[in-house]
Amino acid sequence: MDDTKLNRWQYITMATLFTGYAGYYICRSNFSVATPLILTEFKDVGIDKEAIGSVASAGVLFYALGKITNGLLADFVGGRLLFIGGMVASVLCTVAFGLSAGLAAFTVIWSINRYVQSGGWVSLVKVSSRWFPLRRYATIMGVLSMSYLLGDAFARGYLGLFLEAGFGWRGLFFIAAATVGVIAVVSLFTLKGSPQEVGLQEPNANAANVYGETGNVPVPPSFLKLIGPLLASPVFWICATLNFGLTLIRETFNFWSPTFLAEVTGASNSGAAIGSMVFPLVGAASALTAGSLSDRFDGRHGRVIFPAIVLLTAALCVLAFVNMSNQYYLALLLLSLVSFFLIAPYSFLSGVIAMDLGGKKGSSTAAGLLDSAGYLGAYISGKGIGKIADEYGWSSAFGFLAGVCGITAIVAAVYWIHQERTHGIRGVLASVAEVDEKSDSPAASED
Repeated sequence: MDDTKLNRWQYITMATLFTGYAGYYICRSNFSVATPLILTEFKDVGIDKEAIGSVASAGVLFYALGKITNGLLADFVGGRLLFIGGMVASVLCTVAFGLSAGLAAFTVIWSINRYVQSGGWVSLVKVSSRWFPLRRYATIMGVLSMSYLLGDAFARGYLGLFLEAGFGWRGLFFIAAATVGVIAVVSLFTLKGSPQEVGLQEPNANAANVYGETGNVPVPPSFLKLIGPLLASPVFWICATLNFGLTLIRETFNFWSPTFLAEVTGASNSGAAIGSMVFPLVGAASALTAGSLSDRFDGRHGRVIFPAIVLLTAALCVLAFVNMSNQYYLALLLLSLVSFFLIAPYSFLSGVIAMDLGGKKGSSTAAGLLDSAGYLGAYISGKGIGKIADEYGWSSAFGFLAGVCGITAIVAAVYWIHQERTHGIRGVLASVAEVDEKSDSPAASED
């Protein structure tokens, strides 16, 4: 096998997935950045934070539904088609949102946009499961997790600059659509669904996946044989519960950070948009650090997940009880701490753990189901958190999140104990997969 060719295509694939999924966030973070302007323009017709939160929550609900259906679809039709198609559909929805007005139109279009965007990550996981070797799973997915974090940060800063230049919220949506349209066109030429499309051999999946030896077969034979083993796995249900709590918290900060900074610290709309970049930027460093640590721990993810969630609970408590009024830089510091301790465990759940559980056969389904559980929790982060912030203030909203995080820490302890007890068996199985991979695919062993 041509080692140089495989390595080159692995880098091209990673770069395309990274850039493409970052692009998805340009057509997603735009709503968060534009929210202060939308609230100002439509306040006379009763569109307040609770109403905008309901739009966000409706989008999250459709996103959660799409994670399930698109996760299944990607396992049957392949990741490449869904990854590029989702970008194109999101561009069309973004243009439509920029041309619309009124709560009903906002809700319908945003919900459709979030549904088509839900295919992005699950198709990325599907493509990754066929391109990258087992021993690098956590590091590779840590890098690719940076795509949605840096993409979010870039989108906020990029669109914030246009706010500074005087563009209205509609202009932001049109700019976002044009940018992602260009990325989609380039991806048509640079993204391949598997090494076989360029005449190369695929690395082996984790031998400890829920399907056993058939986990190396990329297309499942039927729906029941795809879904059954996942639902029978206790690790799957533990991780789904973890994702419920962590995604609720993450979506709250993703959506509400600019509004929180503008209302509480006195930042301008553009300052709040640019300041909110710290959350995804710090998260990117956290995801990369967590992935590297997990590979060093031989895939014992619990050693990273549990301590991080305990520290996240503490950071949320501080944010709830410290007065943030006109304390812009203190608020940014606390947002950074929350991000660092949140994204480390979050980045594992629908990435490397989905690939470990699903292998090549069910990786996108595992990612979709785990993510859907998370985004059902995140449904509360739109309307629910908006209502708490309206009626009781931001301190109460953060206090609620601290309580959610404390419960999630208990579940994380269960996961940690379970993984430590069973890892010996998994380690043997993983070692077998690595031996087979090295004998069959020398290029992959030198990645």
